[in-house]
Amino acid sequence: MYYHASPVAGIQTLEPRISNQGVSLVYFSKKRENVLVYLSNAVEKYCNETGFEYHGIWQKWGPYGFNPDGKIRLEEYYRDALERTYKGVSGYIYSAESITETDYELKIPEAAVSELPVEVTGAEYVSDAFEAILSAEKEGLIEIVRYEQMPDKMRDWLIKIIRKEYEAADNHPEYRHFLKGVFPDILKEYTTQK
Repeated sequence: MYYHASPVAGIQTLEPRISNQGVSLVYFSKKRENVLVYLSNAVEKYCNETGFEYHGIWQKWGPYGFNPDGKIRLEEYYRDALERTYKGVSGYIYSAESITETDYELKIPEAAVSELPVEVTGAEYVSDAFEAILSAEKEGLIEIVRYEQMPDKMRDWLIKIIRKEYEAADNHPEYRHFLKGVFPDILKEYTTQK
């Protein structure tokens, strides 16, 4: 089974869309719990909540990685990041029995992509993405590294990465707005800039 998450109801066919990589694909995971992170985009949610209007392709915020055993590991890079991103957000986990996999190289365990539209064979409504993520954590399917647990070495890495991300996002004002809003201490030298 292949899984794909979306906030959009009633999808019958999943169509390829351009991602952060600039390639038009439909992304799937062979593990249901791995798609929970796609029920909300922290950048889009933050911009909507703060009244920042944007009409382009939203930059994605992906604060996750994978353990050596392939288990997804969510990392809170700022205080209450999971709750702020997922609490109260609903959406759908769509499933497909089969897809025509593309040879596009992914470095994501249990992931698959298709360049072709994919027929949906099932849909599951998720009423609260935050609660679903916490439930998957309790079941041992997801690991969560809370902000308070972040090692100093990771905090040092985060400071460098956030500054690089901000500087590289000159064509994404929504992403810069998000980064400045959730990392004000790291990006304080940019607060007088637009």
